[in-house]
Amino acid sequence: MAGNTFGTLFRITTFGESHGTALGVTIDGCPAGIPLDEALVQKELDRRRPGAHAAASDGTPDPRGGRLNPAMTSRKEDDSCEILSGVFEGKTTGTPIAIVVRNTNQKSEDYGDIAFKYRPGHADYPFRAKYGVRDYRGGGRSSGRETIGRVAAGAVARAVLERDGIAVRAWTSEAVGISCETFDEEAIEQNAMRACDGAAADKMLARIIELKAAGDSGGGIITCRIAGLPAGLGEPVFDKLDALLARAVLSVGAIKGIEFGAGFAAARMTGSEHNDAMRSGTATAGGAEPGAPLSGKPDFLTNHAGGILGGLSTGADVVFRAAVKPVSSISIQQQTIDTDGRDCDIEVRGRHDVCLCPRIVPVIEAMAALTVLDLLLQQKALR
Repeated sequence: MAGNTFGTLFRITTFGESHGTALGVTIDGCPAGIPLDEALVQKELDRRRPGAHAAASDGTPDPRGGRLNPAMTSRKEDDSCEILSGVFEGKTTGTPIAIVVRNTNQKSEDYGDIAFKYRPGHADYPFRAKYGVRDYRGGGRSSGRETIGRVAAGAVARAVLERDGIAVRAWTSEAVGISCETFDEEAIEQNAMRACDGAAADKMLARIIELKAAGDSGGGIITCRIAGLPAGLGEPVFDKLDALLARAVLSVGAIKGIEFGAGFAAARMTGSEHNDAMRSGTATAGGAEPGAPLSGKPDFLTNHAGGILGGLSTGADVVFRAAVKPVSSISIQQQTIDTDGRDCDIEVRGRHDVCLCPRIVPVIEAMAALTVLDLLLQQKALR
C-alpha cells in the first residue's frame, strides 16, 4: 500500500490498523531544539480519543462524575502515547521522531457478521477490488483511528509553529443540521460538540440522542482558522496554499468537501461584493511603535478570499470550512452485496460514533498545521 507518507521537508508516515497491535507515526525533518514531551502530544490525542466525557455547555461537569458523550463511540481507549526516538532532555534532536499508541480495547468479534459483506458508505468494496484482501475489523487502515498518527504529528508541528506566532484553531460550526448562530471562542472546548455556540451545542446533542435511538447518524461542518501566517506563503501554480490545504484536509476519510473564505457563496456574489478592499496597515508588533505605518502591508476590510490570493497567503487569517459526512456505520438494516456478489442485507454492529464533528476538530487542525509548517520550511530553505 502506497500513500502513507505526507509532506516534503516536514515528512510524516502513519502506520497501524484499528484492531491491530498499535498505531503511530514517524516524523522526519523536525527542527532540533523544539520543546517536546509526551504530555504535549497526549493533550492533543485526548481531544480526539473515543470514550471522552462531556461537560454541559457552560463547562460545568456532570454531577454524576461525567456522562458519555452521545456523539462518540463507546469504545474506550486511553490512547496513551510513547515517544520512542528523536527527543532528548525534553527537546527535539533533529533526528526522526517515532510516536506509538497501543490499542487496548478492540472487540473484533463485533465484526464477524460483516466479514463477507460490504458495508454501505465504507471502503470495504474498493479495498477488496484494489488489494484482493481487506481487514474487515473496523476498517483497518481506512478506520478513523488512523488519524491518531496525524494528530500526534500535528502536535509536534504546532509546537514548531508557535515559535513564529502561528496559531491553528478549528471548531464545529454546524452539526446534524443545526448551525451555530454566534461565535464564542472560549465556548469551543467547554461543550461536547466543540461548537462555537454553546446554545447550539445543546441542540446538536439533543438531535444526536434522537439519531442514536433511531440507529442513525449525522454529519456537519468544521471551520478552521490559521492566524499569524506571513504574506506570500505557497506557490502560485500547482502548489497553491489552498490547493495543498485542500489535499491535506480531503485526505481525512470523513471529509467530502472544502471551501475557502466565501467559498461556494462567491458564485452568487458580484466582483464588487467579493473583492476584499484594502487600507494602509498599521504595525503593532516587530519592534515598531503601535499605530506606526507598516510599509506595503494592508489591512483587509473583509476576508472573502479566506486569506489566500493567487495561491499565496495574504497575511490575513486563512479560513476554510470542511464538510464532514454522516457516520457510515449505522444499525439500521441496509441493502448490500456479499463478497460473492449476492444480494443481502446488513446491520452494522459494534461501537460507533453518531457524529464525528467533535473528534475530527483536532484532526483538521493537525492537517492544517502539517501543511503550513512544511511550506514554511520549504520557503526558508529556498531563501
